[in-house]
Amino acid sequence: MADRKILLIGTAAAVGVLVGGGLFLMQQRSADPFSQCTNSAVAGGMDSFGTEFTLTRQDGQRVTSAEVFSKPSLLYFGYTFCPDVCPLDSARNAEAEEILKEAGKDVQTVFITVDPRRDTPDVLGEYTSLFSEDMIGLTGSPEEIAAVNQGWRNYFKAHDEEDKEFYLVDHMTNTYLVMQGGKTVEFFSRDTPAEDVAERTGCFIDAAA
Repeated sequence: MADRKILLIGTAAAVGVLVGGGLFLMQQRSADPFSQCTNSAVAGGMDSFGTEFTLTRQDGQRVTSAEVFSKPSLLYFGYTFCPDVCPLDSARNAEAEEILKEAGKDVQTVFITVDPRRDTPDVLGEYTSLFSEDMIGLTGSPEEIAAVNQGWRNYFKAHDEEDKEFYLVDHMTNTYLVMQGGKTVEFFSRDTPAEDVAERTGCFIDAAA
């Protein structure tokens, strides 16, 4: 009976977790300060998202990931020529940022291009200013952009085989919550309302305090 009881406790604590088991897993979950905030479950865990980088900010300055993620950040990968999805997602993230700031929580939005050929620092500066004066826009060489997208497991593909000017780019549309120091703790799908993004982000900020 003792063995069976431990198994039942561990199973109840393991909802949405893909690795571990039994009493060990229950102890791991209770030790996680963000456990009450997490809604997402992915293979490999959220620790498998992210990478260190050095990219070019919209003001032309080269910045590291440590410098960018100096505060909780809503990170999105897109491109400025995107006709509909990226502007809507960027506006949603900026709205969530404003909700959080009104609640006294210090956050920022970060936009990393998947289209470095067209998204120069000046172009990114014009784009990010449409949504938030604090939004950080980042670009880099094709190799740098490919590496940072790989770090967040973000698929993208430019359809520029025939048209080198007005092409579209396929890309994933998740927004990632990256805490101060660069740890990715959550992601939000594009159909998550700004109020929900703000509420869940606020939970992580409070838990980290």
